[in-house]
Amino acid sequence: MKILVLNSGSSSIKFKLLQMPLEKMICSGMVERIGYEDAILSIKKDEINIQETVPIKSHREGLSIIVSYLTHPEKGVIKNPQDIFAVGHRVVHGGDSFAETTLINGAVKDEINYYSALAPLHNPPNLEGIEIAEKLFPTAKQVAVFDTAFYQTMPVKARKYAIPNTFYTEDNIKVYGFHGTSHKYVSEKAIKYLGRETSKIISVHLGNGCSMTAIVNGKSVDHSLGFAPSNGLVMGSRSGDIDHSVIFHLVDGLGYSLNEVKQLLNKKSGMLGLTGSSDLRDIQAKAEEGDKNCQLALEMNAYRIKKYIGSYTAVMNGLDALIFTAGIGENSSLIRKLTCLDMDYLGIKLDSVKNEKRSNVLREINTDSSQVKILVIPTNEELEIAKQVFNLIS
Repeated sequence: MKILVLNSGSSSIKFKLLQMPLEKMICSGMVERIGYEDAILSIKKDEINIQETVPIKSHREGLSIIVSYLTHPEKGVIKNPQDIFAVGHRVVHGGDSFAETTLINGAVKDEINYYSALAPLHNPPNLEGIEIAEKLFPTAKQVAVFDTAFYQTMPVKARKYAIPNTFYTEDNIKVYGFHGTSHKYVSEKAIKYLGRETSKIISVHLGNGCSMTAIVNGKSVDHSLGFAPSNGLVMGSRSGDIDHSVIFHLVDGLGYSLNEVKQLLNKKSGMLGLTGSSDLRDIQAKAEEGDKNCQLALEMNAYRIKKYIGSYTAVMNGLDALIFTAGIGENSSLIRKLTCLDMDYLGIKLDSVKNEKRSNVLREINTDSSQVKILVIPTNEELEIAKQVFNLIS
């Protein structure tokens, strides 16, 4: 059966059309830099690679372009929408409502919309993708795969905040975790690569959104994102960890409204707030030209990652492998270098030559004397979603 996977991120849309259960890719592509005049549309089919720079203002516009290509009478890969048996959707926040892959109906969409307040950069485009797909592929089964599902194994001591108990028991305020599909996929690859019965792994997912997960024997035990995908690491436009007193001061002392603070911390902070750009490629280029703000932002980014590596190594009482994945984690040798610098006390030693090599397969970038394996593992959230969709509907 043909399964189309849609992965709508905060500033991008990835898609793959797969033949399941063969896991054969028919077509794949991505829309990057949504909201910019120079958004990038890339499509791969067989040996053909297409890349165009076009203005794409919204996720709706990006999804419409993707679907138009898939069904194009000459360039497309399906004759009509009925060829698609199921559409798998990555959904960031499922709260406590969804712990498993789920067929989508009206009630499910209402819950996804409900959690949009906690994932304002993600659930809205996730839901938009679902609604567009329902119209364009009316005979296909629509299935949601939730990022939060991977974190059901986290112990209460890691999920609970130090606020009155009723907020946890009655209001479900807790750490939910995100990027679970990616962390699950790469950690399983790492476990297989290590060939050990037991393992202690830190997975570092770095894209426009960033997160880290501590994983013991394949089960998540801690995670950098929390109630909403806004804290933890420095991200493209999100601040990550911040003293909550700053929020009170912005409102009470500087006259910001709560909505303005929400927009500030989610859409105007992070690397964007520090440098004027949320695209790491632009930031690295300016840093090389001597831009002090960009240089400092890169150092701050890596410094925050290092802090989490230290804390998670302590929580797990050891570390076997450190994984870098997602767009930045897989492609930015500079961020990997800054992160692993002066980490030999924890047994982390980066091989600078291996680090600079490019590859689209799992690779080691540690020295031979490193006690910890440093792995770059290309994530494949779309394949993981397709597998879960196939398992559910078959």
